[in-house]
Amino acid sequence: QVQLVQSGGGLVQAGGSLRLSCAASGNTGGISFMGWYRQAPGKQRELVARIYSARGTTDYADSVKGRFTISRDNAKNTLFLQMNSLKPEDTAVYYCNANLYSFARTMATPPDGYWGQGTQVTVSS
Repeated sequence: QVQLVQSGGGLVQAGGSLRLSCAASGNTGGISFMGWYRQAPGKQRELVARIYSARGTTDYADSVKGRFTISRDNAKNTLFLQMNSLKPEDTAVYYCNANLYSFARTMATPPDGYWGQGTQVTVSS
């Protein structure tokens, strides 16, 4: 089991910056990768960025490349998303997600991993 608690977010003007945090607890040693997703009204949830535990490799949605940075403080089991040059189209509820290595999974592990509670990011034009 992994528990994820998000913080950060809020309202910002276009061109501004925000940082999201996601504190993980529980079986953090079994986490294979963590990511940030977002869901805008009327749209499907989409991957924003993710980071792999083994080598720290990252990948990003094309829409945020060069503006957002995902990082992880392993000592504090905290995931971050630094969002710069924000645009109105970045407005959404943002969720952090953690997926386990296959060896760490049990019958009770959700197939899509564990999710934070979500946090609203609103970018005004």
